[in-house]
Amino acid sequence: QVQLVESGGGLVQAGGSLRLSCVASGRTGSMGWFRQRPGKEREFVAAMAWSGSRINYADSVRGRFIISRDNAKNTVFLQMNSLKPEDTAVYYCALDRLGYTAAIAATAYDYWGRGTQVTVSS
Repeated sequence: QVQLVESGGGLVQAGGSLRLSCVASGRTGSMGWFRQRPGKEREFVAAMAWSGSRINYADSVRGRFIISRDNAKNTVFLQMNSLKPEDTAVYYCALDRLGYTAAIAATAYDYWGRGTQVTVSS
Protein backbone atom coordinates (compact mmCIF):
# COMPACT_ATOMS: atom_id res chain seq x y z
CA GLN A 1 0.00 0.00 0.00
CA VAL A 2 1.34 3.38 -1.01
CA GLN A 3 1.09 6.22 1.48
CA LEU A 4 2.19 9.83 1.30
CA VAL A 5 2.26 11.84 4.51
CA GLU A 6 2.88 15.58 4.50
CA SER A 7 4.04 17.63 7.46
CA GLY A 8 5.45 21.06 8.22
CA GLY A 9 2.48 23.27 7.53
CA GLY A 10 1.39 26.01 9.88
CA LEU A 11 0.81 29.71 10.37
CA VAL A 12 3.52 32.17 9.37
CA GLN A 13 3.72 35.89 8.78
CA ALA A 14 4.25 37.30 5.33
CA GLY A 15 7.92 37.25 4.43
CA GLY A 16 8.55 34.20 6.57
CA SER A 17 9.54 30.67 5.67
CA LEU A 18 8.24 27.15 6.10
CA ARG A 19 9.60 23.77 5.11
CA LEU A 20 7.18 21.06 4.09
CA SER A 21 8.09 17.40 4.09
CA CYS A 22 6.41 14.42 2.46
CA VAL A 23 7.38 10.86 3.27
CA ALA A 24 6.38 8.21 0.75
CA SER A 25 6.09 4.56 1.62
CA GLY A 26 5.44 1.60 -0.63
CA ARG A 27 6.59 3.16 -3.89
CA THR A 28 9.25 5.39 -5.42
CA GLY A 29 8.96 7.79 -8.30
CA SER A 30 8.88 11.41 -9.27
CA MET A 31 7.31 13.62 -6.66
CA GLY A 32 5.49 16.89 -6.84
CA TRP A 33 3.77 19.50 -4.75
CA PHE A 34 0.38 20.99 -5.51
CA ARG A 35 -1.78 23.40 -3.61
CA GLN A 36 -5.41 24.35 -3.38
CA ARG A 37 -6.16 27.90 -2.35
CA PRO A 38 -9.56 28.83 -0.91
CA GLY A 39 -12.15 28.88 -3.64
CA LYS A 40 -9.63 27.80 -6.28
CA GLU A 41 -8.81 24.62 -8.11
CA ARG A 42 -5.78 22.55 -7.22
CA GLU A 43 -2.66 23.95 -8.92
CA PHE A 44 0.87 22.82 -9.58
CA VAL A 45 3.66 24.16 -7.38
CA ALA A 46 6.85 22.16 -7.99
CA ALA A 47 8.04 18.72 -9.05
CA MET A 48 11.25 16.74 -9.17
CA ALA A 49 12.23 13.54 -10.94
CA TRP A 50 13.65 10.63 -8.96
CA SER A 51 17.20 11.43 -10.04
CA GLY A 52 16.78 15.14 -9.56
CA SER A 53 17.66 15.69 -13.21
CA ARG A 54 14.31 17.34 -13.94
CA ILE A 55 12.73 20.04 -11.84
CA ASN A 56 9.76 22.25 -12.60
CA TYR A 57 8.30 25.20 -10.73
CA ALA A 58 5.16 27.21 -11.16
CA ASP A 59 5.90 30.78 -12.21
CA SER A 60 4.21 32.04 -9.07
CA VAL A 61 6.75 30.35 -6.77
CA ARG A 62 9.93 30.24 -8.87
CA GLY A 63 12.76 31.97 -7.02
CA ARG A 64 10.99 31.66 -3.67
CA PHE A 65 10.33 27.92 -3.28
CA ILE A 66 12.88 25.13 -3.54
CA ILE A 67 12.04 21.47 -4.01
CA SER A 68 14.49 18.81 -2.93
CA ARG A 69 14.45 15.15 -2.01
CA ASP A 70 16.24 12.54 0.05
CA ASN A 71 15.90 9.29 -1.86
CA ALA A 72 17.37 7.25 0.98
CA LYS A 73 14.36 8.29 3.04
CA ASN A 74 11.95 8.51 0.10
CA THR A 75 11.14 12.03 1.23
CA VAL A 76 10.54 15.21 -0.72
CA PHE A 77 10.82 18.70 0.73
CA LEU A 78 9.45 22.08 -0.22
CA GLN A 79 11.35 25.01 1.24
CA MET A 80 9.07 28.02 1.03
CA ASN A 81 10.68 31.44 1.47
CA SER A 82 9.36 34.98 1.19
CA LEU A 83 5.87 33.71 1.78
CA LYS A 84 2.92 35.84 0.71
CA PRO A 85 -0.70 35.80 1.87
CA GLU A 86 -1.64 34.41 -1.55
CA ASP A 87 0.44 31.32 -0.77
CA THR A 88 -2.20 30.36 1.79
CA ALA A 89 -3.48 26.95 0.74
CA VAL A 90 -3.62 23.28 1.51
CA TYR A 91 -0.44 21.78 0.12
CA TYR A 92 -0.45 18.24 -1.24
CA CYS A 93 2.39 16.01 -2.28
CA ALA A 94 1.96 13.50 -5.06
CA LEU A 95 3.90 10.61 -6.54
CA ASP A 96 4.24 9.71 -10.21
CA ARG A 97 5.34 6.12 -10.87
CA LEU A 98 7.29 7.39 -13.88
CA GLY A 99 10.42 8.36 -12.02
CA TYR A 100 12.02 10.32 -14.85
CA THR A 101 9.36 13.03 -15.08
CA ALA A 102 8.67 16.25 -13.23
CA ALA A 103 5.12 16.52 -14.41
CA ILE A 104 3.07 19.68 -14.12
CA ALA A 105 -0.32 18.08 -14.72
CA ALA A 106 -2.09 16.65 -11.70
CA THR A 107 -3.42 13.83 -13.86
CA ALA A 108 0.13 12.49 -14.22
CA TYR A 109 0.31 11.57 -10.55
CA ASP A 110 -0.82 8.23 -9.23
CA TYR A 111 -0.82 8.77 -5.48
CA TRP A 112 -1.66 11.72 -3.25
CA GLY A 113 -1.22 12.73 0.35
CA ARG A 114 -3.99 14.22 2.45
CA GLY A 115 -2.48 17.69 2.54
CA THR A 116 -1.10 20.12 5.07
CA GLN A 117 -2.45 23.62 5.69
CA VAL A 118 -0.22 26.63 5.17
CA THR A 119 -1.56 29.98 6.28
CA VAL A 120 0.33 33.20 5.64
CA SER A 121 -0.86 36.25 7.54
CA SER A 122 -0.38 39.77 6.27
